[in-house]
Amino acid sequence: MFKLVSNYKPTGDQPQAIKKLIEGLENGQREMTLLGVTGSGKTFSIANVIAELKKPTLVISHNKTLAAQTYQELKDFFPENSVHYFVSYYDYYQPEAYLPHTDTYIEKDAKINEEIDRLRHAATQALITRDDVIIVASVSCIYNLGSPEDYKNLSLDIFEGQKISLVETVKSLIRLQYKKDYEIKRGGFRNTKDEIEIFSADGNNLHKIVFNPTGPSPRVLGKNKIFKIYSAKVHHPDDVEFEKPNYQRILEAKIFPAKYWVAPDEKIDIALENIKAELQQTAKELKKEGKGLEAERLSRRTLYDLRLIKETGYCHGIENYSRHLDFRKPGQPPFTLLNFFSTKGGSASGGKTKGDFLTIIDESHITLPQLKGMHRGDKSRKETLIEYGFRLPSALDNRPLHFEEFEERINRVIFLSATPSKYELKKSGRKGLVQQLIRPTGLLDPTIEVRRTKNQVKHLIEEIKRRVARKERILVTTLTKRMAEDMAEYLAENGIKTNYIHSEIKTLDRLEIIKGLRTGQYDVIVGVNLLREGLDLPEVSLIAIFDADKEGFLRNATTLIQTMGRAARHINGHIILYADKTTRSMKAAIEETLRRRKIQEDHNQKNNITPQSIKKAIKDFDLPLPSQISRSKIWEGEKKKEKIYNELSTPASPKAWYDINEMIKQLEKTMTKAVKQLDFETALMIREQILKLKKGL
Repeated sequence: MFKLVSNYKPTGDQPQAIKKLIEGLENGQREMTLLGVTGSGKTFSIANVIAELKKPTLVISHNKTLAAQTYQELKDFFPENSVHYFVSYYDYYQPEAYLPHTDTYIEKDAKINEEIDRLRHAATQALITRDDVIIVASVSCIYNLGSPEDYKNLSLDIFEGQKISLVETVKSLIRLQYKKDYEIKRGGFRNTKDEIEIFSADGNNLHKIVFNPTGPSPRVLGKNKIFKIYSAKVHHPDDVEFEKPNYQRILEAKIFPAKYWVAPDEKIDIALENIKAELQQTAKELKKEGKGLEAERLSRRTLYDLRLIKETGYCHGIENYSRHLDFRKPGQPPFTLLNFFSTKGGSASGGKTKGDFLTIIDESHITLPQLKGMHRGDKSRKETLIEYGFRLPSALDNRPLHFEEFEERINRVIFLSATPSKYELKKSGRKGLVQQLIRPTGLLDPTIEVRRTKNQVKHLIEEIKRRVARKERILVTTLTKRMAEDMAEYLAENGIKTNYIHSEIKTLDRLEIIKGLRTGQYDVIVGVNLLREGLDLPEVSLIAIFDADKEGFLRNATTLIQTMGRAARHINGHIILYADKTTRSMKAAIEETLRRRKIQEDHNQKNNITPQSIKKAIKDFDLPLPSQISRSKIWEGEKKKEKIYNELSTPASPKAWYDINEMIKQLEKTMTKAVKQLDFETALMIREQILKLKKGL
């Protein structure tokens, strides 16, 4: 079912690790831990395990950047299988909240990344229709997603010769939350009197349904039969309106819902009555407590939402009513991505049924704490909204899974880390612990140098210039975002090509920056804690860690080991710890790194291996990067724009007037495209240029 494609064969201690993992899982070991050092090929070993076990697989990463890298690697290993990317689709998210001390209500505000939403739909649809599926996800996979059974059963099945009218088909599409528009977009449709064009929710297919008129008077009877169905693959969803679809005739198609929050009409009617009953009971209790204002507020808000759901099947914040729409009991866990793994073989219910799939928890020492802590802040915020009449009590059941619920829904698990915590080691036990400490390339763990903080920046700049002269790359880590930005600015002022990464940089923009480091657009990246676990940067030979002696989360032994590991893919790997004292964490990290270096040295001597730096092709991430929209084209036009301005400052030039009008037309097209892709920053930039050009005219 899974076909692993690679030019390499397992080497070093990869074969023994792969064998132990497969045997353990097949012999009933539920949890296993792969303790693998950086550069030992953990992802390749896991790919071999997936290919052998032949089970749908969920890989959970602690951040979207690492998830994107893992997704790309697995897609390369399994080009013929269904590998997908499932992460939070918000570029910006402000949750609904109420601040009692200032009587301030904050409405939910979010900017959804349409491209990531498309990838999420592609992932869930693959789980419903295929068995050879690998999903690389962030911790958003444990959040409420809606019923997979409703998502599957409400899908519109169409086939050639089907007796259904165009009007009925349009009504079905609207029920599935498809939007009708002249300019067709993902999750939308348009129609004439004879045919309908539908752009699928996953953005991969454009369907055209042609209706055949029947009967003596077609105008009266309408088009009540599907005559032909055509389908075209869409390679660039954002340009669908400019494409000439290469339609191919097909016999049948399945149209999945455009949104996850859908329910059949009969369920909606019952759910609405249940919501009204809860509203009446809650309003009554609020009035008893002397909260008449809160009771009135709750009634108005809820009844407005119910009218919208009744008329359109959807409302803003519909997920807060998901318990009623899913017919779950109070306190019962929500449906999540994990339930979609159960739609093929087992039950997709919200109960404790485990799907027959493999779970890989990447960088488990940091991913597991994230999974454990997701529900706490969410609950506190919603309790305040409920207390002051902004939400019904059932809104509490729109939540992420508790960690115990997560454990109940997974079956066979592999924890993946170079520094596993006590939890993984306890769960796996001695039998379930597999070590992979040998790198096939023979690379050693980096050398380590501890330097005092006096003149540290001057010293770092000298070290950077030496590395840059050899075309090597550098990572610098700081304790705060402000320090990262200031350091990047100072390095840039000293003629060093530098950028920075921290949590406020958009997820997909981080991928661009990382690619820029690998290609040489930047020589240095400065970061806080996003330059640690799992990032594969073989060009990096030097890592500088500022404030290494400041004990805490960002400078504990585990974090230091992980950060040092980023330099373990280069033959000249070296670490500089800027500190005025050697802390317990520093000592533990240095000793563990030197221990692993000694193991690799002994292996190299025994097998006559000469260390070689890892060579990895630099590819575009197979993910949409909205911020790339025509930005390069804009800057390519800067010189031409300057030339036009110069011409305008002299007596009128007909050619200049013509050129500037043409440029305005091109920029307006680019601005429109940027707006469609929700890249408002680029759109505003272009708008300013257009206004300047028009002012010149």
